[in-house]
Amino acid sequence: MAQTNLSTYNNSFFKPGGNPLKRVIWFYFNSLFLKSSMLPINGLKVFLLKVFGAKIGKNVTIKPCVNIKYPWNLVIGDNTWVGENVWIDSLVPIIIGCNVCLSQGALLLTGSHNYKKTTFDLLVDKIILEDGVWIGAGAIVNKGITAGSHAVLTSGSVANKNLEPYFIYQGNPAVKTRERVIS
Repeated sequence: MAQTNLSTYNNSFFKPGGNPLKRVIWFYFNSLFLKSSMLPINGLKVFLLKVFGAKIGKNVTIKPCVNIKYPWNLVIGDNTWVGENVWIDSLVPIIIGCNVCLSQGALLLTGSHNYKKTTFDLLVDKIILEDGVWIGAGAIVNKGITAGSHAVLTSGSVANKNLEPYFIYQGNPAVKTRERVIS
């Protein structure tokens, strides 16, 4: 039976964008200004993200201790909230619509590995969260997922398949439980 051999791992095909110096500088800015709870100034965080290539709408709130891998792969629409300890692993594009809520500890993961290959190859795919989506506390959105308009992924749930608009999803893996009715 074949076994994983990480010494043969090679992700040279992957180009995260930004030159190596930009990535190093971002690593430190991210650590000092976004991942830290010592600087809760929202406007500075939004400004820095824009300087590093993120496209950010109006009235976006970014709470303390947020980790963003590569801001140049990030689009956030107007009136969106990013809660404490959210991890946006933007190896490839993540598109977040308007009026989206990412609750505390949510994970947006654009990368994984092919566990069927001995070389454990890197797999990446974008994430799209359409307008009005709510990703609950501690929920995980995996690579390649589109959450349709106003879909809800409840706390602690894991999205492995696309979420239909105006439905609530719960569990691991997340399943559609009921319609979302907004009054």
